[in-house]
Amino acid sequence: MQFSEQWLRAYVNPPIGSDELAHRLTMAGLEVEGNEPVAPAFSNVVVARVRSVAKHPAADKLTVCQVDAGTGKTLSIVCGAPNVSEGIRVPCALPGAVLPGDFRIRATTMRGVESQGMLCSARELGLSEDHSGLMILAADAPIGRDVRELLALEDRRFTIKLTPNRGDCLSVVGVAREVAAITGAPLALPRVEPVKPTIDERLRVRIDAPDLCGRFSGRIVRNLNAAAPTPEWMKRRLERSGQRPISALVDISNYVMLELGRPSHIFDLDKVHGSLNVRWGRRGEQVELLNGQTVEVDEQVGVIADDACVEALAGVMGGEPTAVSLDTRNIYIEAAFWWPESIQGRARRYNFSTDAAHRFERGVDFSTTVDHIEIITQLILSICGTPDTKVGPIDDQILNLPARRPVRMRTERCRKVLGMAIGDSEMAQVFERLGLAFKREADAFLVTPPPYRFDLEIEEDLIEEVARLWGFERIAAHPPRTRAAMRAVREDRRSPHALRRELAHAGYQELVNFSFVDPDWERDFCGNDAPIKVVNPIAAQYAVMRSSLLGGLVAALKYNLNRKASRVRVFELGRVFLREPAAQDGPLAVAGTNQPLRVGALAYGLAVDEQWGERKRDVDYFDVKGDLERLIGDEAVRFSAFTHPALHPGRTARVDLEGRAIGWIGELHPLWQQKYELPKAPIAFELDAEALFVMRVPVARPVPRFPAVIRDIALIVDEHVSVQQIQDALLELTRTDERLSALREFRLFDVYRASGADSSKVAGVGANALLNKEKSLAFRIVLQDTERTLSDADVDAAIAVVIAGLTARVGARLRQ
Repeated sequence: MQFSEQWLRAYVNPPIGSDELAHRLTMAGLEVEGNEPVAPAFSNVVVARVRSVAKHPAADKLTVCQVDAGTGKTLSIVCGAPNVSEGIRVPCALPGAVLPGDFRIRATTMRGVESQGMLCSARELGLSEDHSGLMILAADAPIGRDVRELLALEDRRFTIKLTPNRGDCLSVVGVAREVAAITGAPLALPRVEPVKPTIDERLRVRIDAPDLCGRFSGRIVRNLNAAAPTPEWMKRRLERSGQRPISALVDISNYVMLELGRPSHIFDLDKVHGSLNVRWGRRGEQVELLNGQTVEVDEQVGVIADDACVEALAGVMGGEPTAVSLDTRNIYIEAAFWWPESIQGRARRYNFSTDAAHRFERGVDFSTTVDHIEIITQLILSICGTPDTKVGPIDDQILNLPARRPVRMRTERCRKVLGMAIGDSEMAQVFERLGLAFKREADAFLVTPPPYRFDLEIEEDLIEEVARLWGFERIAAHPPRTRAAMRAVREDRRSPHALRRELAHAGYQELVNFSFVDPDWERDFCGNDAPIKVVNPIAAQYAVMRSSLLGGLVAALKYNLNRKASRVRVFELGRVFLREPAAQDGPLAVAGTNQPLRVGALAYGLAVDEQWGERKRDVDYFDVKGDLERLIGDEAVRFSAFTHPALHPGRTARVDLEGRAIGWIGELHPLWQQKYELPKAPIAFELDAEALFVMRVPVARPVPRFPAVIRDIALIVDEHVSVQQIQDALLELTRTDERLSALREFRLFDVYRASGADSSKVAGVGANALLNKEKSLAFRIVLQDTERTLSDADVDAAIAVVIAGLTARVGARLRQ
């Protein structure tokens, strides 16, 4: 929200400077982002009239001008501007003037001709970037008057950053109300003088959607001069508010919006076909907007239509077919109250934003539509009026207005929330300064919000108003006061932060991604064609809720690869959103949403950073599997073959913990590697975080006093038998056979398969023969007893049990 300080002070003029005013507004919740002068400093620049223009005798592109600058004598000034002509009035920098950039003007001689000053462009005065020619002033500008005074340049431009709930401050009058409440200065609001109708003519308007439009006011005005120029004072205020002057009618509408916060629309009455109809759109209807864009509407978009077609998007933007022009003679002025819910998100739906939608979706005063049409009418008559101008009566239709329900604020609750002993009388003063109607109760205030305050709905809103006006800076900053108690830390649980720390120690960096994602991610990485949709997405690529963390991890990888990162390790701890089946059958069944906490990670590039002591190789499945096993920290974790729509079909595993599936690990599918333009496939995993919070309590064991015995064995098994199956079989043996009580370790250290020409034949002889589709697995067995030294007979018996048990359970045979 931008505005001129002089414009603001026309309504409320507290006896404080600009910086103090900016500070007071910021401390009251209206953060002032900018407070800068509208023009840089310059001096001794006055209004001058060019009396005559002659060619320079020694330069083709220069002219010699005789100028009246109000000094009592005619000045001779050499000028190179192409638009200089006799009779125009322009800024003239007299000798001794100082222009922006500390550029000093003095009398000088140019190509043999004396020049007693300089005629200035807007760029030379720092007023704009226009340097195509001299800055032309109004024809009635007083000669000799200081240009800073003429153009009101002793002004400052305020830029306020408003929170979304303060739609009432999206106008100069709204900010003036706040300044009056903050400083106690008197408020002088614009006077509303009703314009007496001179014709009894109305445009018939039918409102079919009271949930879209609660109030609609309009008036006909005939025989205007739309080509009349916009006054300079209005242009200045518009420009200093960030608006570009266009034409008188458009400028008046924009001016009233900035002044009063009331977006309005002016139709060219001669282009309206029949009557107007305010309704919801119909699928397939189209409208050409003022920005040149043609959009299609449906039943979710409000429109203003005539008997032929749609003429405007309600509360968003007018249509080009009924737009006013310099040739317009007859108009229809419209001011309405549009329900905020009916406007919210409609402009963003078509990928643009408008000042009107920005205000209506936050709520605009519904009680002043008639007053604001009267003000617009006054301005139109004073600027565009002619002796033949005729004004019709205001047609005001009230259908469905918001109820202003009183809000109760308990005084003790207010003091408790703010932590300050604010008296009841001080609270009453706050409400009086804000112009809020209230009733006193024994221990509370019953406050009725005014029609322009849509943000006052609950008790906490009123407490905030008390805090703002009483002064945030007066609230003491006390440190927390509470009895500190030491609490025991559970050994069988770990926190989410502990998971983050484990992954960070493993070299991963944490991501924090949006929970709403691109629908393509859900289809590609989850095979999910019916994700949970966001009702009002902020952008098309954030239209659904994620059911997996993988999409955000891949996006972060792509982002880093585009910035020349060659080794990426990222993880995220966050919630995903899953549909749950309905709790009951029948027409009343309602599906729910489950939001489990997941931890996901992705690794790409070299296994370790390049160094002299480590061979360079890419990270693989087993590297990430090791990181995952360290993160879980439980020997009961199991991995089994698995298929997943996002992962390589032969390089993916399901992760089970104590018999329950808790996630997956694998390499990205080549199809998605190609689609997302990744040079190599990353390795990723995703786990249920709740399963990782539970930890086994460590059990103390005595340090063995007796030596361990190490034996290596090689087993021949079918190709389809996994090491996990062998380990599970051995674990079952240790639970049933006492001879394996001393088994401490059973670890794979070598795998052999027949290669080359031997792959289709028998490799080896006798018991060592490695048949087709078989493999040889070498294991290291460590035996150790805590009470005695194991004998050879004990070791041989244990090895025999292992071999016999694995032969029976997985079909293994000993390779001699």
